[in-house]
Amino acid sequence: MSTPSLPAPRTPEPSDAPSLRWGISSTGGIAASMADTLRRHTRQEIVAVSSRSQASADRFAAAWEIPRAHEGLDAMLADDTIDVVYIASPHSQHHADAMAALRAGKHVLVEKAFTRDAAQAKEVLDTAHAANLIALEAMWTRFLPGSDVIRQLLEDGALGEVRTVLADHGQWFAPDPTHRLYAPELAGGALLDLGVYPLSFADFALPGVERELTASGDLTDTGVDRQVTMTLRSGAAYAALSTTLAARTPTTASISGTLARVELEPDFYLPTRITLIARDGERASYDGGSIRGHEAMAYEAAHLAQLVADGASESPLMPPSATLRVMTLLDRARADVGVVYPGEGDR
Repeated sequence: MSTPSLPAPRTPEPSDAPSLRWGISSTGGIAASMADTLRRHTRQEIVAVSSRSQASADRFAAAWEIPRAHEGLDAMLADDTIDVVYIASPHSQHHADAMAALRAGKHVLVEKAFTRDAAQAKEVLDTAHAANLIALEAMWTRFLPGSDVIRQLLEDGALGEVRTVLADHGQWFAPDPTHRLYAPELAGGALLDLGVYPLSFADFALPGVERELTASGDLTDTGVDRQVTMTLRSGAAYAALSTTLAARTPTTASISGTLARVELEPDFYLPTRITLIARDGERASYDGGSIRGHEAMAYEAAHLAQLVADGASESPLMPPSATLRVMTLLDRARADVGVVYPGEGDR
């Protein structure tokens, strides 16, 4: 067997994307990470931020040198200079915030999980399509250079027929009913915050679009999912996936085919070393690229900016169909485990 080789990523540098004017909805940790990476690695311009309180918006604006701070999203959406809104609020608020931004004529980059459930996701995506706007899920793993390396291997058949996908994401969080991950009213639980990563990775890796999922797990005292194991099937290929709030797991991933496998080192959803291993054990690796850690959020923001500049209707890397498919699978997993969020029965 010949020595395996890896293709070069085709991912553009984030600094090459044309500039858009951004508003940021919410002022939590992920919003700060986005503000930092936009400044470090892109030409994107943050022109406004909104928060539930004026004081929080003012502090965030001062920290990141943002010219305008608003109390409430509606006040920020009245700003005609904003092209796109980054939705960084809790999962339970994604739908309302994205809908408000779209109705105000703004493109949206919505943190994962995209919404609380698939019904909400469909409404957001349909609204964006009807308004000729981009509603992009911020599943940043799909936009990384390493993901494009894997994408080419899958497209070229270098792995052979995919048979097995493995992925896990577990973090330890102290049981605390006041924490957002333990709060049903904020759409907490392991699945939407952590499990969405292995599930989206498996959706990316498996052939075809037909998916069969079964899940088992247990709940926290507050009624959200604490630990979930999922089996996902597409034809003759299977994925074994797990997530938990109760332990720090290896957080690795792999795709195994009849000719070779790809292994992703921890944390697999970040820019990390990717190794192609042939059946005879020969190896080739890609080191993950020059932008590391959470600063790699720059790729998803730059991708959205390029889509807008090109007049595209949707992303080829994270199309609406994939977002809706993953949200539907998350719904199925929650149903198997027995998690129902407040208000879900009202839709």
